[in-house]
This record gives sequence, structure tokens and C-alpha cells, in this order.
Amino acid sequence: MATPQTLLDKLWAAHEVLQRDDGVSLLWVDRHLVHEGSHHAFAKIAERGLSVAEPSLTFAVVDHYAPTRDRSKIADPQIARMIETLRSNSAAHGLRLYDLDDPHQGIVHVVGPEEGLTLPGLLINCGDSHTSTHGAFGALAFGIGATEVAHVLATQTVWQRKPKSMRITVNGTLGAGVTAKDIALGWIAKLGTGGAQGHAVEYAGSAITGLSMEGRMTLCNLSIEGGARFGMVAPDDTTFAYLEGRRFAPKGQNWQTACADWTSLASDAGAVFDREVTFDASEISPTVTWGTSPEQALPISAPIPDPSEVPPEKAEAARAALEYMGLKAGDMLDGTPVDQVFIGSCTNGRIEDMRAAATVLRGRKAKVPGLISPGSAQVKAQAEAEGLDRVFIDAGLEWVASGCSMCVGMNGDLVRDGKRCASSTNRNFKGRQGRGARTHLMSPAMVAAAAVTGTLTDVRPLLEGRAA
Repeated sequence: MATPQTLLDKLWAAHEVLQRDDGVSLLWVDRHLVHEGSHHAFAKIAERGLSVAEPSLTFAVVDHYAPTRDRSKIADPQIARMIETLRSNSAAHGLRLYDLDDPHQGIVHVVGPEEGLTLPGLLINCGDSHTSTHGAFGALAFGIGATEVAHVLATQTVWQRKPKSMRITVNGTLGAGVTAKDIALGWIAKLGTGGAQGHAVEYAGSAITGLSMEGRMTLCNLSIEGGARFGMVAPDDTTFAYLEGRRFAPKGQNWQTACADWTSLASDAGAVFDREVTFDASEISPTVTWGTSPEQALPISAPIPDPSEVPPEKAEAARAALEYMGLKAGDMLDGTPVDQVFIGSCTNGRIEDMRAAATVLRGRKAKVPGLISPGSAQVKAQAEAEGLDRVFIDAGLEWVASGCSMCVGMNGDLVRDGKRCASSTNRNFKGRQGRGARTHLMSPAMVAAAAVTGTLTDVRPLLEGRAA
């Protein structure tokens, strides 16, 4: 009898070209995604007179520096230069470029799945830590550094040590107003930012299989914030329904064959994981970060913690976080005033996220300003076709074009020094959204709730009587 294998085992074995004496594997890369920040890697291969090994497997996307307003003339010369460099590198190597005027442009981790470039069983790399997003499709997907990006460009392979395996099982049914974002922030808060250190996380359980693909992508996207190398969900009928008909997905008989193959991409019964953790979905509440790390998160109904009451090794970080965030221990998270809101990013910028926010905002007015940047041009077009843009604009929020935007602020969309932002993004580090910015991470619906109340608030009462 063959030893039962985990999904990680199966995907790793399928891509391993060879293994060195030190245990590090050379892996074949099926999809390589590049963006403006990849210019260092292109410079490295140019120095050695090398070309891109597999141009048809490399896709370039303008996202981190993409202006979200007027794109006809980019005023900032640095931003213009970064985008132009990606254009010239793409042209020089014959790469498919998703440029600013492309109707399929967007954040790389939104575009890949939308286009059907992301498929079960593939190994996907990008010089961006949130590449783990693509693991939601049962793919081996992880971010790599500039030197590794250059190696993939030149050889279509990457050297990597196989991580340990970890399974996070979430059983039961999520309550109203509770989302994949809350699952992710919840487990990271409980296990810490190092809780999955050195592991590949596979998500399982009835609450996970009950998630849409958008929800699964959010969950896998945030895996690295808990220290994981990447996250994965085994493909199923939900996966296939999402992918069928996508531009680069298999067609006709190839589609049927692919689906039959993909059904084998699941951990075998009896497969042994290096670590197992189980959560009860019914115990998960709408969750908000209070500090400067994704692990500094609590249910919205909780008080801000006292550093003297957290584990000793985390007390100093808690004190520093409260000082930076301008918060006081013992005060309630619910009711904390915010200055502005942001909905978007590769974590929560998909159509499901736009719909969730619109459900809360419809017929209501925002008490604070805010920016809504869809994750792609396709999401933007679909939201406008459904009239969601009018909901946001009528509420008093700004509806802009797609890109990474205020998640990382490289394009000029920033939170000003000392201002507090309710954000649907993935990181709340000091200065992440701008120098001195105070970021609270939460789901898009919770961001919308903060917009209409002007405070961090529980979205659930605002959803009563409203169809999702």
C-alpha cells in the first residue's frame, strides 16, 4: 500500500526536477507573474546577457504603481518610470503585458484567477509575498525574492526547500456578517504571526468548503501573515465552476480531462501532517486589528488589551503598538473613531467584496471619507454593471480605478500621518499605508460599517433585514 500523501506532497513531487544533497529541490514553474517591482530581476538577467526562458509562461501586470485616477498623464516621474520600465522589459522579452489601458488589468493576484492563468496543480511564482492567494485553487503558489525572480526568468525553475505541512480545519457554519477575513485574522490572533512558521497550510473543514472562491483566496492570501510559506485549498466543484470558461482555462474535451485530473488534488485519507489545528466556525466573530501586527486582532466586541495581561514576550510589542495607534488599554474597540476608510487590495478587492460593502452602504451616507479601488478592471466593470458604483458614490465615497492603491501606497494613495483608517487590506504595519498611518484591518463589510458610523463597529446590526 502506498503511503497516504498530503496535497503538498502531491504538488511538490509533480514539480520536482531534482533534489540536491542538502535537501533543497529544483522545481519547475508553470506560471511566472511579474510587476513593476520586478525590474531588479530583469536587470540581473540583462547583465548576464540572458533572455526569458519561457516568455509564454511569464505574465506582466501593472499594479503596485498603477494610478487609480487620471491615467492619461502620470504626473509623478518615479511612478511613470517604474511603469515604463515594465513596458520596455515586457516588449524586449515578448511578454503578455496587462497595461493600464488593458480591460483585463488589475492587481496581479486578482488578474491571474480571473483570466484562468491560475489553475489547480500549477506552481505559480511572483515577486510578491501575497502570491499565496493562488493556492486557493489547489496550486503551489508562493512569493519569491528578486534573485529568485531572475532565476525563474532565466531558467523557468526555482530552488526551494520543502516546508513542513500544517492543516487548519474549520468546521461548522459561519454566522451572519462573518467572513473569510475573520477566519484568517482569528487564527492568526490565536496562533501568532509565527504560528505557521516554516509550514505550508492546507485549509479544510465544512466552513472552508462552504466558502466561495473569493473567500478562499482571501484566506490563502493572509496565510503568510501567520508565518506560513503559503496556503492551499483542495480544488472541488466550487473551484471548477469559477474557472469554467475563463480565457486561459482549458476548453472542450481538455476541460473535462483537466477536471478529472484535478479531483485527485486532495490530501489522502490518513495523510499525516506535521501540525494540525481545528477551529469552530460558530465561535468566530467579526474581527478587527488594534495594533501594528495582524496577530494583534480581536472580536469587535472586545476591549483593547492591557499589555500587562498579554504573554510577557509580547507585552513590549503591545505597548509600542498602543502608543503608535493612539489607543488606550481597556477602551472598547467598538466605537473607536476612524478618519477614513479603504476597500480594495489583493485580499479584498473582488466582486464579492464590492457586493458585501454595497449591502451595508446602500441607502446610507458615510460619515468619513473613503476610497474604493476594485481589484481589477473586470471587477470595476462588473460592479458598475450591477450599479454598485452608484451605491458607493451616493454614500459619499470615492470610486476609482484598479490597482494596489492604498494597501501599500506606492501610487500616491495614502493615509495621512496620525489618521486612522478602517481598511480591507492585509497588513497594518507602521507606515504601511503612509508615514504615521494608523491601520485597522477588517472585512469589506466591516469597513463599510465604519464608513456609515464613523467608528469601528459591529456590522451585524447594519445587515439586519438586508439581503446579501
